[in-house]
Amino acid sequence: MEPEISIVIVTWNGRQHLQTCLSSVAAQIAVRAETIVVDNGSTDGTAEYVRSQFPWVRLVALGENRGFAGGNNAGVREARGHLVAFLNNDTAADAGWLRALAAAVDERSRCALVTSRIVYMHDPDTIDSAGDGVLRWGGAFKRHHGEPASAALVSQEVFGVCGAACMMPKAVFEELGGFDEDFFASHEDVDLSYRARLRGYRCRYVADAVVRHVGSATLGTVSPSSVFHGQRNLEWVYFKDTPASLLWKTLPGHIVYDVAAGVHFARIGMLGPYLRAKAAAAVRLPRMLRKRAVVQRGRRVDAAAIGSLLETKWLSTKIREKQFDASMRERVVEK
Repeated sequence: MEPEISIVIVTWNGRQHLQTCLSSVAAQIAVRAETIVVDNGSTDGTAEYVRSQFPWVRLVALGENRGFAGGNNAGVREARGHLVAFLNNDTAADAGWLRALAAAVDERSRCALVTSRIVYMHDPDTIDSAGDGVLRWGGAFKRHHGEPASAALVSQEVFGVCGAACMMPKAVFEELGGFDEDFFASHEDVDLSYRARLRGYRCRYVADAVVRHVGSATLGTVSPSSVFHGQRNLEWVYFKDTPASLLWKTLPGHIVYDVAAGVHFARIGMLGPYLRAKAAAAVRLPRMLRKRAVVQRGRRVDAAAIGSLLETKWLSTKIREKQFDASMRERVVEK
């Protein structure tokens, strides 16, 4: 029988996580699903391991690392399900995860994107993400990041999905053009959600769809790579997706936001990756502006509808997020 859902898992030198992840996928209940593992040119024997230990998995072995965006796009091209679910390799999904997400998709009301309650693997009582939010001055954040799991028990509409554990109809993903492969890793889910919003699609956070997540297993919690990709890509999201009237209104604030971020990264010894990120964003900005023209031509909602979804309390939101991440980093160092 054809699967209802195709689960796409991208991995790069993450063999150590796959036993836990794939075992949880195999235990999903009341769904008809296929599992596709995309190996992004790993050098740790991932492809051979999957072939020998998980023969029920469809393996897509790429010859190079195409990042989260390119890897997931390659996986979706092989997908046979009506719905596609994206799952990070360093996760373990509760048995009812897929069923809960699939039940929340409502294409008639254009609620096409659904996202999970992601908690930490080492501390399931703490939230990693309850969907993504976007700041009015640019940048994004994880809803309820670092808060008790009890803070996100109510399913509700949110701005966008967290790519670590989410779902949407394959046709919608293809209509949106998939993940933007220029992003490579970081913010590609924010960009996809923003483009979906511009086309009138909605996103719902599903509290019953629970996934445990190691968190930043590839990029690192705060590493030069995570800072570079995050700070470069947030610029691309802002200039590519923000409607023109909102862009001009928020541009002065966006500059303030960037300066504040620069001060923060200088304090933690990451000024170099931050500056390289902004330079790289500027170099490819003309390419993003060409993409912007295409994105904005396809917009079906007005700027006011988008503006009402953006978080205005950027400073308190980011301070709370950074403080929690700093405490996480200190705990890792102590270990």
